[in-house]
Parts: sequence; structure tokens; C-alpha cells
Amino acid sequence: MRLRDLGDLILLAALWGGSFLFMRYAAPAFGPLALIWLRVAIAALFLVPLLLLRRQGWALREHVFGIAVMGLFGSALPFVLIAWAMLSITAGLASILNATVPIFTALIGALWLHEQLGASRAAGLAVGFAGVLLLAADQADFKPGGSGWAIVAMLLATLSYGFAANLTRRLLGGVPALVSAAGSQLVAAIILLPFALWFWPSVQPGGMAWSAAIILGLGCTALAFLLFFRLIANVGASRAVTVTFLIPLFGVLWGSVFLGERLDAGMFFGGVVVVLGTTLATGVLRWPARA
Repeated sequence: MRLRDLGDLILLAALWGGSFLFMRYAAPAFGPLALIWLRVAIAALFLVPLLLLRRQGWALREHVFGIAVMGLFGSALPFVLIAWAMLSITAGLASILNATVPIFTALIGALWLHEQLGASRAAGLAVGFAGVLLLAADQADFKPGGSGWAIVAMLLATLSYGFAANLTRRLLGGVPALVSAAGSQLVAAIILLPFALWFWPSVQPGGMAWSAAIILGLGCTALAFLLFFRLIANVGASRAVTVTFLIPLFGVLWGSVFLGERLDAGMFFGGVVVVLGTTLATGVLRWPARA
């Protein structure tokens, strides 16, 4: 991997890890639905003109159904679930739970598309879910005001990402990545607009919340998508997906530096197990073969 590609990978992980920090800042002020509408609308305002500039707008019309489904399950639904979860859990914990996306992607691919997992990837699924159970046992509290339902929301969001990834493979195979990104953000903005208007905060959010929302849309969504697509083009999808393993590192770091969050022993150990399971499930690491 070239130095520039490594820099793109680290910057992408920093941006996506930072998304949990900015949602933690802005979600209490805007509410989950209004904030996520702002996020996807800002990203669409940046990505759609770029798409038209490259004269790829025709692909939006040809693949409208797949892009619409992708916008719902790959952006609108999981973004809202994560923003709602951020009202109750730390940015660090959310970023660790987000690392289960490749695990759900592999599981859905095996159950729905009948993909062969192999011993190593199957072991990765088992290890990854064991890590989730460790985190849930240590962090989940289903009493009023507890974090239990927020953890469930995070896992439903990662399940939605996994479903969207497999659906994209079936419906949008061969479609330029920028088309999928711009179209999905545009669709998500259209879907969420009436909910954002209905649930728009009665008290005007402050400057810090607005700044966080704008950075979330421009940096953590639009710019991050462009970096991800450049990585796929330069180093391939299998290497680009390794950004998943760096996101918890930055999520925990930003939460610690800017929010004063603490990483306790149970959260650290559960996070390590989740990331280990993810590396096995994606094939980055392989289970030792029998002699």
C-alpha cells in the first residue's frame, strides 16, 4: 500500500470514528431525525453536483430501485438508529459495536446468498458475537434511562448495513460507486424530510450543534465516501474494508479527548474480541489450518 493510500485509510477511519463524536454533540440538540436529515441532505448537496459534473446522472434513473433501497437500508435507517443510540451510550462503545458490520454482512451473505463461509470465517462470526455478548453483559442496562435499548439500536443499525451491503451486490453490481453514494444520500434525504420537519426542534440549536451537524454531513459523510471510493479504486475492496478495524480506535480516542469518556476493562476486552471476530469473518486473519 502506497503512503498516500495509507494516509487516506487513516483519515477515513478518523472521519468515520469522529462521526460518533459529532452525533453525540448534535443529537441532543436536534433530535435523531432532524440531525440525520441534515447529515444526508448536506452530503447529497455535495455529492450530486459532483455526480452530474462527471456526467453519470443517467445511472440514477437506470438503477432507481436499487439506489432507493440502498438509501433506506444503507443510510436513512441505520443513521437514525445510531443517532438515537448516541443519546444514551458513549461514542467509544458505539464505534466498537459498529465494527460488527462485516460480521452481519458475512452472516446475511451466507444465509441469503448461500455464500460459503469456511471454517475461518465461521469462527470469526462466533468470536464476533461472543464479543458483542461480552459488551452487552457489561454495558447493557434496560432500566429507564439505561443503555440496553441503545445497544439494541446499534446492532439493528449494523444489521441494516449488512443487509444493504448484500443487496447492493445483487442490485447495484457494476454501478459506479459515486452513483450509489450520491443517489443513496439523496434518497435518504427525501425519505427523512417529512420526519425532520415534523420533529424539528422547537428550541434553536446552538452554534456547537450546528457546527457538528455540518461537519458530520460534509466531512464524515461526503468526504468520507469519496475517500472510501478512492481507496477501493487504488487498493481494492478487501483492503479498503480494513478501515473497519481502525474506526473503534478513533471512536474511543475522540470520545476520550473531547468528551472525557473512559474505556473500562470490560469494554476494552469486549472490543478486542469483536474486532478479532471481524478480522476472521472478513478473511483478513485466518483460523490456523490443521496440519
